[in-house]
Amino acid sequence: MRRPLSLVICAAALCAAVASFPVGPHATGAQKKKAPEEWKPPALPGGKEFVTDTSDSFVKVPAGVTLKDGVTVAKAAPTIDFAYYPGQTYAGRPWSNWGDSTFASGKYYASIGDHLAPAGTAHVYEYDPAKKNFRQLVDLKKLLALPDGHYAPGKIHTTLTVGKDGYLYFGTHRGSTTVTTDKFHYKGDWLVRVNPAGPKAEVVAHAPVAKHCIPTGVLDPDRLIFYGGTAPGEGKDDAGGVRFFAYDVQKKKVLCDAADGPPRAMILARSTGRVYYVPASGSGLMRYDPAKGGDPVKVPGAGAIGIRAASEETKAGIVYTVSNGQGTREPTLYAFDTKTEKATDLGSPMVGGVGYITALKIDPTGRYLYYIPGAHGGADKDGSPVVQFDTKTKTRKVLAFLHPYYKDQYGVAPVGTYSYALSDKGDALFVTWNANRGGKSWDVCALSVIHIPQTER
Repeated sequence: MRRPLSLVICAAALCAAVASFPVGPHATGAQKKKAPEEWKPPALPGGKEFVTDTSDSFVKVPAGVTLKDGVTVAKAAPTIDFAYYPGQTYAGRPWSNWGDSTFASGKYYASIGDHLAPAGTAHVYEYDPAKKNFRQLVDLKKLLALPDGHYAPGKIHTTLTVGKDGYLYFGTHRGSTTVTTDKFHYKGDWLVRVNPAGPKAEVVAHAPVAKHCIPTGVLDPDRLIFYGGTAPGEGKDDAGGVRFFAYDVQKKKVLCDAADGPPRAMILARSTGRVYYVPASGSGLMRYDPAKGGDPVKVPGAGAIGIRAASEETKAGIVYTVSNGQGTREPTLYAFDTKTEKATDLGSPMVGGVGYITALKIDPTGRYLYYIPGAHGGADKDGSPVVQFDTKTKTRKVLAFLHPYYKDQYGVAPVGTYSYALSDKGDALFVTWNANRGGKSWDVCALSVIHIPQTER
């Protein structure tokens, strides 16, 4: 099974799925003709900006959901804050999140995009849980200020990472595989940073890999090296097309550009600075060591491992990863020891029938791992579960089912997410949802802050 082919199929399926969505002011004439007469920006009842709820429904298995053997449900219901992201004033194709978020210095940072093509935009927001308010840090369309007819990215697909310099770094990505071409003056995507204290945003690099998009990336915050996995603009995401690159954001210099890179995720070992990934060809585990430079090399004897998502490194030197669980594939959870460079199979992370997981968050103690299955839609089939995996006992527990509660109370279903982060104390999980207000798929982005009861961690 060739992983790149599945990515191409997934991208094509998404484009087909969202083709019926209404579009905003950046759309082409043909797209505007397809738009329905009315599209309403998301709003909570009574004009409220936020709602806060605690309900026994959060810890009851929804009707029609069957949990796998060994999966338990929390006894204490969490308190959950819920809000829609601002800026969704016109219809996207659809508004969505694709890149992982982060928590730093008491604030939550996340990105959403309108998915429009050829000219879209994406926003980066800061959420202050103490004040319960949003602050927009970046509007890509305004920052790049490109001429009419030029490609502008409609998504942020990389992880948001705060470097030791205080800047938040990320890469950009296309809204459609058909627009990153010469016709729309495409030269490559961008690395961007923003100082939340300003906020001041600026381009770090344009086209670090020429004519390539950046669907995966993460910054080493200590060494200030941005690592990316690319996709060629013309959409041929085969093993030869996907590339790995390392970019020094201080010296503004490409340190490495190698073929057969990571299609969607990497392991960053902050303790050593090394980066690991499974190449697009699916053959073995690769390592890039910035201390040695050169091209990535194969890790001997690492054992089987899949990396669709990876946690941060624990104090004990462990990084947790999960393999691709799209479609009918069942994912596997792994523990990777950055000291021995060996992987251990921890079994299936699934709690119900949905398996696609695109982010993993480890708490400060290194014991509790958090994730949400159903990233690309379908989480609601399992009740939109928020899962806690106990790395000591190797057990899975659902902390909360968000569906159908929010559908019943507020007319919105959280159906998937690529974006969440734990507070620095491990007592709250911030989730940016792709949410459905009643259409065929999701159409807006929403935030939930799940306050984890002390008795459940």
